[in-house]
Amino acid sequence: MTPPSNLETADKSADLKPSKAEDTEQEDFLDELPDDLEMSLFDHLEELRLRIFYALIAVIVAVVVCFIFVNRIVELLEIPAQGAKFLQLSPGEYFFVSIKVAGYSGLLLASPFILYQIIQFVLPGLTRRERRLIGPIVLGSSILFAVGLGFAYVALIPAALNFFINYGEGVVEQLWSIDRYFEFVLLLLFSTGLAFQIPVIQLLLGLLGIVSSKVMLQGWRYVLLGAAVLGAVLTPSTDPITQSLLAGAVLFLYFGGIFMVKAIGR
Repeated sequence: MTPPSNLETADKSADLKPSKAEDTEQEDFLDELPDDLEMSLFDHLEELRLRIFYALIAVIVAVVVCFIFVNRIVELLEIPAQGAKFLQLSPGEYFFVSIKVAGYSGLLLASPFILYQIIQFVLPGLTRRERRLIGPIVLGSSILFAVGLGFAYVALIPAALNFFINYGEGVVEQLWSIDRYFEFVLLLLFSTGLAFQIPVIQLLLGLLGIVSSKVMLQGWRYVLLGAAVLGAVLTPSTDPITQSLLAGAVLFLYFGGIFMVKAIGR
């Protein structure tokens, strides 16, 4: 039995490799719109109106549910205050605080459904390639937002409050306006959650080919300055500890985003 010649081996190898035509066909398939439906401007506006209506209904229901359990939510948010006493400085102040807390909590609770409505609205205009990116991006964004809330609750808020308590210890008694306290806590929670979306933005820029990981790395000096400014702007307090913690977290997220962009070959 004679061994196969080099020519026969080359022919078999060529058969196993995908041809350029197949590659082009695969690329065209990924760039197609699966739901290529003709919709007029009024159809798009009607679809947008329905999606907004569904999202508003979800927010209202979530706010009502959170208002029913608002006392428990308030108790949970008071834990980082380390036993400081809260005062109601005007009639109905706690009632309006309850509405504010229920509003923020309801918006957070309804955010997955709101995100679903946004995806359903833009989905018909996305190609198969773009649809593959929706799941990982939405999941990563949700996880990072939750991590940002946890980081603010566990690290930023206690650090800021501890700084102010120690600064006035022995001089003033810790009696705080409940409205000002929750304005501080809620703003810090949501601003930190939004700041933790930096890697998602970087990943989108990298996937779209707008900015490469090399360019991101070259601009580290500007990012360092921007992180310091962002830490000062997003934190409602003026203490250096909270600002430094948030700025450090932003830098960590930025370089983590560069690593992810580089990992996908961008």
